[in-house]
Amino acid sequence: MATTPPCAAPSPSLRCPLALSHPFASPPPPPPALRLAGPKLLPGRLAVSPPPGIPAVASALESLILDLDDDEEDEDEETESGLFQGEAWAAADEREAVRSPELVVPELEELPEQWRRSRIAWLCKELPAYKHSTFTRILNAQRKWITQDDATYVAVHCLRIRNNDAAFRVYSWMVRQHWFRFNFALATRVADCLGRDGKVEKCQEVFEAMVKQGRVPAESTFHILIVAYLSVPKGRCLEEACTIYNQMIQMGGYKPRLSLHNSLFRALVSKTGGTAKYNLKQAEFVYHNVVTTNLDVHKDVYAGLIWLHSYQDVIDRERIIALRKEMKQAGFDEGIDVLVSVMRAFSKEGNVAETEATWHNILQSGSDLPVQAYVCRMEAYARTGEPMKSLDMFKEMKDKNMPPNVASYHKIIEIMTKAREVDIVEQLMNEFIESDMKHLMPAFLDLMYMYMDLDMHEKLELTFLKCIARCRPNRILYTIYLESLVKVGNIEKAEEVFGEMHNNGMIGTNTKSCNIMLRGYLSAEDYQKAEKVYDMMSKKKYVVQADSLEKLQSGLLLNKKVIKPKTVSMKLDQEQREILIGLLLGGTRMESYAQRGVHIVHFQFQEDSNAHSVLRVHIHERFFEWLSSASRSFDDGSKIPYQFSTIPHQHFSFFADQFFLKGQPVLPKLIHRWLTSRVLAYWFMFGGSKLPSGDIVLKLRGGNSQGVERIVNSLHTQSLTSKVKRKGRFFWIGFQGSNAESFWRIIEPHVLNNFASLVTQEGSSIGSDGTQDTDTDSDDDMQMSDTERDE
Repeated sequence: MATTPPCAAPSPSLRCPLALSHPFASPPPPPPALRLAGPKLLPGRLAVSPPPGIPAVASALESLILDLDDDEEDEDEETESGLFQGEAWAAADEREAVRSPELVVPELEELPEQWRRSRIAWLCKELPAYKHSTFTRILNAQRKWITQDDATYVAVHCLRIRNNDAAFRVYSWMVRQHWFRFNFALATRVADCLGRDGKVEKCQEVFEAMVKQGRVPAESTFHILIVAYLSVPKGRCLEEACTIYNQMIQMGGYKPRLSLHNSLFRALVSKTGGTAKYNLKQAEFVYHNVVTTNLDVHKDVYAGLIWLHSYQDVIDRERIIALRKEMKQAGFDEGIDVLVSVMRAFSKEGNVAETEATWHNILQSGSDLPVQAYVCRMEAYARTGEPMKSLDMFKEMKDKNMPPNVASYHKIIEIMTKAREVDIVEQLMNEFIESDMKHLMPAFLDLMYMYMDLDMHEKLELTFLKCIARCRPNRILYTIYLESLVKVGNIEKAEEVFGEMHNNGMIGTNTKSCNIMLRGYLSAEDYQKAEKVYDMMSKKKYVVQADSLEKLQSGLLLNKKVIKPKTVSMKLDQEQREILIGLLLGGTRMESYAQRGVHIVHFQFQEDSNAHSVLRVHIHERFFEWLSSASRSFDDGSKIPYQFSTIPHQHFSFFADQFFLKGQPVLPKLIHRWLTSRVLAYWFMFGGSKLPSGDIVLKLRGGNSQGVERIVNSLHTQSLTSKVKRKGRFFWIGFQGSNAESFWRIIEPHVLNNFASLVTQEGSSIGSDGTQDTDTDSDDDMQMSDTERDE
């Protein structure tokens, strides 16, 4: 019989002393419960050999799966990092800051029946050692006699020995029983322990169950869940943390501790300025709560708010002045970071006087001069129509032996291209390229826009070729080049470029590029090809420019053909269906709409993943006609949101019925028939990873071992042998050596160009949704091959 791990010291907050009748040092004789439940059936169920130990990590594939939460810190150089990185002014872990309500459980020896005490003691000893399936079978076998108090005692015992996963399983089993009555104290204790253990999804599940019962979760549960979300690597669960924080105040009426305010605020300002600026409203809410509860406002909270305001598109000058005044009244001096933020805000308004006055304050402080301050001065003079003074600022910076960074090169090249200073721009661009810095694309785009405005199309083409040789091409780059070709009348070359855009999933087409190509065909009076482009635009629901539509109608009338607005029937094509299946396997969510039988698809991509950033643009273009108006973006690819949704439609109901049961992800019974090469490719791109060693892993959320076995068998029919491991609620299907090579040959025709290099660089950072699976239960590991499958 399997034995439990050594018991940890009991928590003082769990007031339930365990006075078990037998010691656990040696296996006790079978308790009476075994004989009462049936001499043959129950012992057979319980006589399960202990689960095999987890094998030692023997390959890069197993290393990846067993160490899901390792962060890769080698990232590309950012133009400007987030604020207050690495500072300790906000507590990193506040899980123990707020105590949970007391949970009082009767002592085991208080139970009148000896046989009940023996059974409960036996369950407490044996249950924690088993996996999901055996765990549930053992509990099911006790249904004839076990009560809610008995099961509560077992769950609390698991919490005492720090086996929170076993406690959660017992609690989940209790909820499904007919005799279950909601126990707020027990639910609170289970949620708090799960949150302290970093198992955010399970903690969130218990949290939502409390809310559904009409109960407001305890302050400790709110606090612990927020800290658990903030502890997820790379801030992937910041939005969830903010949601729980807002509920804590608005629904619970609680007043969070100062350390929690500061921890959340720090997370809000820890990203780069371009990303963090969207967190201003939440940051102001945190600041408001700190002030209204008469807590001390930290100096960096003032600095962080000013920093966020300086990155807004529309500067709130009065708010910045008020924050500076409050900061001074609190007795805090304005540091260099605050002064640079003030300079950034004033420079966006073109206020040279205030920018220079702040600059002199920096000089008088005696601190090292930051490069960003020079960038702000360049911006201020450029907005007042003095670009040459901006150039003088750039030269002054170099004269003081301050090497320009990426941000300074981007800014001066942007200013000079708008001033049409061709020679100066070309010289600066050559310097930038020779510096071997990264992020050349924005400078190349500014240069090409300038050549376009000056009708210097030959130089534009040369710049385009230089750019694609050094940078990863994107839709904006190709669209500029396409427009240049149409302007000079090179329709044949434009058609070739447009075809490349359409066929290359990494680039794709959009409303602007289609309208440009339509104008090109109309200018060449090729109305047959123009009509094909128009049909494609109608299918994708792109807006056709009025003058182009009028020319097309006039041209077709000459050929005795009338163009009529076409009613496009909404129907998923074969490619879209296969893409959707691949994304659903990787973890894409669906939900039912208000109308019965109508569903919505929610696409969500990781902001910190270059691979997901590329895939996001491709999926947005491929499902454009299905997206809601709020999710559509007619601008450049960089403006496409990382989360967008489709319209509610009955065509998605089939997929919802197959992949979800009562809101939980499951595997379709016929999934083994749907694993085409395109399905596997999009599953890999959305929820997979390719290691530097060549091994490939696919992440699968939902389903059970039987469903995974059907997938493994289907892959085996394609001569692909795989290994499977289960970590928490995820399955990982891995291919090693020659199997990985064979798998890659199958999916390669459908994988976006250069996508493999992005996935390889990021390793395990690509997930199936916006979060990492922190519910990694060590006792759920499972290996499966085509000949060996453990339930």
